[in-house]
Amino acid sequence: MMITFFVNGKKYEYDGDPDRMLLKYLRNDLGITSVKDGCSGQAACGSCTVEINGEAKLSCVTKMKTLDQAEILTIEGFSENIKDTLAKAMVNEGAVQCGFCTPGFITRSKVLLQNNTTPDLKDIRLAFKPHICRCTGYKKIEQGVLTAAEALRENKKLEIRKTSGKVGVSQPKYQAYETALGQRNFVDDLFLENMLFGALKFSDYPKAHILKIDYSEAMAVPGVKRVFTANDIPGEKRVGLILQDWSVMIGEGETTHYIGDVLAGVVAETEEQAREAVALIKVEYKVLEPVTDVFKAIDGPQVHSERPNNFETVHYTIGDADEAFKKAKYISEGTYETQRIEHGFMEKEASVALPDRKGGLKIYSQSQGVYEDRRQVAMILGLPEDKIHVELVPNGGGFGGKEDLSIQGQTALFAWLMQQPVKITLTREESIMLHPKRHPVFMDMKLGADENGMLVALSLMAVGDTGAYASVGMKVMERVAGHAAGGYFVPNVQMTAKTVYTNNIPCGAMRGFGVNQVVFALEQCIDDICEKGGFDRWQFRWDNALVDGLQTATGQKVFGVGIRACLEAVKEDFNSARFAGLATAIKNSGVGNGMVDESKVKIEILSEDKVRICHGWTEMGQGVHNMALQTLCEETGLNPETIEVVVDTDAQIKTGMTTSSRATALVGLAVINAAQQLKEDLKNYSVAELTGKTYSGQYICDWTSKPGTEVENPKIHYSYGYAAQVCVLDKEGNVNKIVAAHDAGKIMNPMLFEGQIEGAVHMGLGYALTEDLPMKDGYLISDRYRKLGILRAHETPDIVVKGIEVKDPVGPYGAKGVGEIGLVPTAAAVANAFYRFDGIRRTKLPMKRK
Repeated sequence: MMITFFVNGKKYEYDGDPDRMLLKYLRNDLGITSVKDGCSGQAACGSCTVEINGEAKLSCVTKMKTLDQAEILTIEGFSENIKDTLAKAMVNEGAVQCGFCTPGFITRSKVLLQNNTTPDLKDIRLAFKPHICRCTGYKKIEQGVLTAAEALRENKKLEIRKTSGKVGVSQPKYQAYETALGQRNFVDDLFLENMLFGALKFSDYPKAHILKIDYSEAMAVPGVKRVFTANDIPGEKRVGLILQDWSVMIGEGETTHYIGDVLAGVVAETEEQAREAVALIKVEYKVLEPVTDVFKAIDGPQVHSERPNNFETVHYTIGDADEAFKKAKYISEGTYETQRIEHGFMEKEASVALPDRKGGLKIYSQSQGVYEDRRQVAMILGLPEDKIHVELVPNGGGFGGKEDLSIQGQTALFAWLMQQPVKITLTREESIMLHPKRHPVFMDMKLGADENGMLVALSLMAVGDTGAYASVGMKVMERVAGHAAGGYFVPNVQMTAKTVYTNNIPCGAMRGFGVNQVVFALEQCIDDICEKGGFDRWQFRWDNALVDGLQTATGQKVFGVGIRACLEAVKEDFNSARFAGLATAIKNSGVGNGMVDESKVKIEILSEDKVRICHGWTEMGQGVHNMALQTLCEETGLNPETIEVVVDTDAQIKTGMTTSSRATALVGLAVINAAQQLKEDLKNYSVAELTGKTYSGQYICDWTSKPGTEVENPKIHYSYGYAAQVCVLDKEGNVNKIVAAHDAGKIMNPMLFEGQIEGAVHMGLGYALTEDLPMKDGYLISDRYRKLGILRAHETPDIVVKGIEVKDPVGPYGAKGVGEIGLVPTAAAVANAFYRFDGIRRTKLPMKRK
């Protein structure tokens, strides 16, 4: 059957599999990678949207046999005016964060505007129903459409906003225009000469002894080059960010720990061949009973023989909480439970590796730490780190879910042993099964206040299910304990937090990093005490809020505290609403806790018109490249259009994971350090005369201590961010609006700041109301993206962002981290609003309307 159709005005004929999906044809046969694969044919995300015969369609579920005589347009086939206007509108409105979803939104918007030149927000949200954006909260995308519609109606040519690039201005996001049009590659968009494709065989059981792996049938599949097992690993068979406990592959004679364990890998000429072969691998198991209940796991059968399941417990006290509770006039206590959450980043895991012809290996990585990739891959291959070269390809969202080594290790192994380029891309189902999630945390909390409404004591017992591997689970639970008092001064605290292995999917870093879990409990206890004592909810929080010189629950005295300023910013919104919930937040910047936070940069003068900043932080939509660029412009006055930003391990500026809301401060301080000599040189020489020079800088924070350490005036983190949020309900009890006041210290880029908070609030609302990733007996209940519960544009209420600037004593120009705190108080504010509406206290997430 010959099918004839047109793509971007060019005629094509197709006589292949009639049931093949258009998305595969466009990407793999025609090389049109602006059309993205976000959900692996689940018709759930909208990233693959194209125009077919004048209508917006999802190419991931459009079969080739339906396309005879069809006119198909991708962004590349749009008129120059249409695509340029839409892209520039999105850039100027701050609608591009990671940008993976943006080409799909632009395509949908193009079709909308050719049918409706004057759309309102209701029209736009209706059109956007098939789409998900995990970064922005949709508000700036919606405004981008309105801006583009006006420009097109008035035949007005848009230009990308030009600024000084300095700190405090809304400099457009770095590479946003190319990203919006799908012209900037993500890892899965890379196709190299002679590249082979890999696929992985995962465990069929959460806990089973591997007796035999038979891949003879897999080897017989045409196109298959080789099958790999754990026996092929030349170096370390286990890796990990903190503990070296995560198996690269599970071999014969070993035991699986969860359903995402890799047993074997196939490399073939095409991905389809590799996946066909993987399906033919036969594994003989001795199935064992998994340990999946976190409380039974504490003293249950060990997940890892080398350490107990409850492998880390954080415990510390300040004052005498037991005695203080005896004297407390009002006490609130309860048990709170939060759920497992999938990050839901739009770009699935993908990795490309190839021999570098220098006796080493090059990896194109989307991870949140290229130097961590380098370290762990070197361990697997048994090579020195300097033989591993990792280049960051800015990713399509991370939110903590791309911190751990996922498939970079297997990709590197296969490419190294075959001495040929190899790509591995996970399906959405595999992605959901493989990478670590947000911790389910179970908390018993008790909070006491005196007759005057001043907090006197707090106790917490928290247990976190960290799943099959440690990841950074112990650090997450450390934050649960360390942030248990939130943004309030409580003189007597008693905290315990347990990190426990199970045979569930691992849990690790996710935006908020344990703090949103404990704030959900704390802020409801505060409202409960206010009700018992007849205290005004806003005034109670203001009276108990941290101020400069008071100490957190870890004993650290804080300065540059913006809690009260944030509360003042939302006071009128809170008091004027009939049904409103209020919550505040504090969130650390930096890993701290006795670990080193550091950043190094290089500024290379390549020519009069090109200056390169090299740093080690991952750009994943949050704007860290902008932070580096704008800091350099602030320090030197250089033209932002001449600055290029690169992250590549060849620069030899080792940097840790992009986590803990620390990148802005650390890269900013390192750039300021590097720019000192450059500023001096620019007093005497032109940029052209400095061509060939390199300026290096760094910032190191090595003066923090672990909570409970016996030191005078402990400093657990170098900085904190602060916030207050109000959730306003309508008369039916639905969330109508979130007002979010956030202390950024110094707002480096107002547009990007707003976008970060809007996106985080959107994620916090999903966490509060709809998102969940339940498991039963070690298996997922569902691996469908649509079932994750991520809110879509028409489901997202109004979000009002109020920027507060109380300078931090450490951050560049007083800046504080804002990447995570935007969702920390949201669920608690929603819970408190619901209680005001119906008098029902909700202690478990996600919350259901009764």
